[in-house]
Amino acid sequence: MTSKDAALSVPDWPTSFGTWFPTLAMLDGGAFFEHSHRVIAAILCLLIVIQTILVWTKDERRWFRFFCFVTIGGVLVQAVLGGETVRQLLQYWLPVMHACFAEIVFAALICIAFFTSNWWISDRPQLDDHGSPSIRALALLNAACIFFQVILGAGFRHKEIPVWPHIAGAFVVLGTVTWLAVALKRQYGNSRELSKVRALLHAIFGIQFLLGLGAYWSRLQTVDAPQPMPMMVTLTVIHTVVGALLFGLSVAIVVMCYRLVSRGREAVSTSARQVAVR
Repeated sequence: MTSKDAALSVPDWPTSFGTWFPTLAMLDGGAFFEHSHRVIAAILCLLIVIQTILVWTKDERRWFRFFCFVTIGGVLVQAVLGGETVRQLLQYWLPVMHACFAEIVFAALICIAFFTSNWWISDRPQLDDHGSPSIRALALLNAACIFFQVILGAGFRHKEIPVWPHIAGAFVVLGTVTWLAVALKRQYGNSRELSKVRALLHAIFGIQFLLGLGAYWSRLQTVDAPQPMPMMVTLTVIHTVVGALLFGLSVAIVVMCYRLVSRGREAVSTSARQVAVR
């Protein structure tokens, strides 16, 4: 929607042109993209509500029930941010907050997918962590840096900041991704799960870096165009989607590290208890 310059094509919210069900004739040009965005958001909200109801009726973990309930609040906040973006005419960094909060909701849904999987519930051998900083801390740092890069990208895309902070952020993410990948290979090269996500992290970041170069090049090439050109729109949208996948993968790695790797003090405590029993 942003790449097509369709923001504010529908002037009101939550209705579209004063109705909940506008006709196709009313959705000319950018209005089609903006209204479609609202419809998809409404469907997502409904699915999250259904998901939460199922969790509350079938899952006995209280913390998980609360987590799903908070997710409903998250998607409602996201909807309000979207509405205020329209009502406030794209002011006050609202489009950036709307874009970034969507990533938070996405991360929460990834966590729910893990927490409901057989992989999470089944017994798994715990791996020791002898690194400094710990692999959990590195995974969290990597996810935080990628999320901050998402903020910078949204700021540039919505014309709130220049491009150079986003470019600098890409090299910071390159550093954290490399640091995490090296640590994963050094300590857990024999772990099938962690080896797979390490390879995916390399691949997705490499693709995202090249897409970023392509997206910026396409903007430079079409800067004088009277309307968004297909090449620029396509590269920018793919770059945005792959960026979301990269952040989602970083969150998945955090969850996996917390599930598979015991903290250093936990491992020491377990070893001490075993020695005492002997």
